[in-house]
Amino acid sequence: MQKTKLLTVTVPCYNSQDYMRRCVESLLPAGEEVEIIIVDDGSTDDTGMIADEYAEVFPDIVRAVHKENGGHGSGVNAGMSLAKGTYFKVVDSDDWLDKTALEQLMSKLREFEGKTKTPDLLVCNYVYDHLEKEKAHAMNYRNIFPEEELCTWNEMGHFRPSQYLIMHALIYKTEVLRRSDVQLPEHTFYVDNIFAYQPLPNVSSIYYMNIDLYHYYLGREDQSVNEKVLMKRIDQQIKVTKIVSRLVDLREVRRKYPKLAAYMCRNISIMMAISSIHLLMIQSEEAYQKRQQLWNEIKKQDKRLYKKLKYGTISGFTYLPGRIGGKVTLSGYRVAKKVVQFQ
Repeated sequence: MQKTKLLTVTVPCYNSQDYMRRCVESLLPAGEEVEIIIVDDGSTDDTGMIADEYAEVFPDIVRAVHKENGGHGSGVNAGMSLAKGTYFKVVDSDDWLDKTALEQLMSKLREFEGKTKTPDLLVCNYVYDHLEKEKAHAMNYRNIFPEEELCTWNEMGHFRPSQYLIMHALIYKTEVLRRSDVQLPEHTFYVDNIFAYQPLPNVSSIYYMNIDLYHYYLGREDQSVNEKVLMKRIDQQIKVTKIVSRLVDLREVRRKYPKLAAYMCRNISIMMAISSIHLLMIQSEEAYQKRQQLWNEIKKQDKRLYKKLKYGTISGFTYLPGRIGGKVTLSGYRVAKKVVQFQ
């Protein structure tokens, strides 16, 4: 008799043959209570063959899915549509989970089974891991959520400037994702921002585990977070920023969860800041115009949000007037980058 799947882990893969084994091998110790869905997103290397090998050797744990190329979001969508686990997590194919932390997580999920009140969202720490430089930096949420107890958004603390909820830290209840109608756009980068944002108002309870679960690999030159890559893909960043700004009515959220609404506004602010700064770094007239257009669209869409972003959050400092204002913004960004040296 097959065990109940407590957790579905989706691993979107595109030409991941060189590193996907490290990822999958880190998940297998969870045993048959985890469902690993490897999504081969139209790879042209041996990714699909490797996925099939794991599915053949571990038929009660691993499922291989082959599809036409649709991008990272398409792979996540495929995993969500097929998920049988009570909870759902995405692990990128070049990342991995810590063995001891995974054991602790699975033990906790077993405790939740059969209980009346279980969390809609589990939050765990993640680690920026630069293997080649032998540098690692863990991000925790000890100042945000009480440890090992159910809480609501109204009970959370204040986020520090370097803290925000990213996909790597989050484990949603699968039914919450489906209730939130999360469908990530295809052929689009940076869609993890949508995954980490859209479902939050449908989360009634949160459970924080102070464990370093997720290892986020840094070092590949083609990574989306690489500064040069982000500048090349700036239109994708702008696209996702616009999508996120339209996803949720923050006024409705504020009535029930004022702290969550403030956080979600801050999240948009961070995305606006990233877009604005990298457009300034491109230093072309077209880029300056795109920056202006982005802010104008936000203003036209929601004047209240625009004022909050421009005058009440960090993004306002990235939209200072004139070329001099742009130089001030870039100087501030370079100083901040030296202070936060995790890349």
